[in-house]
Amino acid sequence: MFEEQGEITIRRAAPEDDAQLGELLVTAYVAGYAKKLPHIVVSEARKRDLRAVSDRRDVAIILVAELHESRNSAPSTARIVGTVAIWPAGKPGSEAWIDGAVDLRHLATAPDLHGRGLSRILLDEAERIVRDELRATTICLHVRRGNEGVRAIYEARGYVRDESGDLEYPGVSLMAFAKQLSIE
Repeated sequence: MFEEQGEITIRRAAPEDDAQLGELLVTAYVAGYAKKLPHIVVSEARKRDLRAVSDRRDVAIILVAELHESRNSAPSTARIVGTVAIWPAGKPGSEAWIDGAVDLRHLATAPDLHGRGLSRILLDEAERIVRDELRATTICLHVRRGNEGVRAIYEARGYVRDESGDLEYPGVSLMAFAKQLSIE
């Protein structure tokens, strides 16, 4: 899917990634809502929260997707094109409602790459880390009510709606989903 543009690699975020990741999150959320839920405006407070990557990196595993682009004989350049965060069980800020579950949040991809499978690549690696490194058997996550496209991505991967984990914040209603993983 990315062959004509380059290779995708996934790695853990470093402090020098924070500003780029924050801007990617803001850009992706603003573009996504404008396209799918145009009545929703991303507030300045929400943008500040999305940009606070360093605060999340202290408690969560932040993954970075890089597109290594090569043009003719020029050396390859890397561009950050996606991210997702994993809160291990019990970490501050986790919204997991199932005991021992991890919390998956802040999945975002560059708008120019939407529909190319980048979310799948990020989620594959996130689920591998949860299963193989954190040895957790459940992933919890939330989707904004009405965001049917994002809901469909998770349901296609085996995430199941669980109303017991729904969250209500001022102006935001979140639907809860969970997925059981097999540890070998």
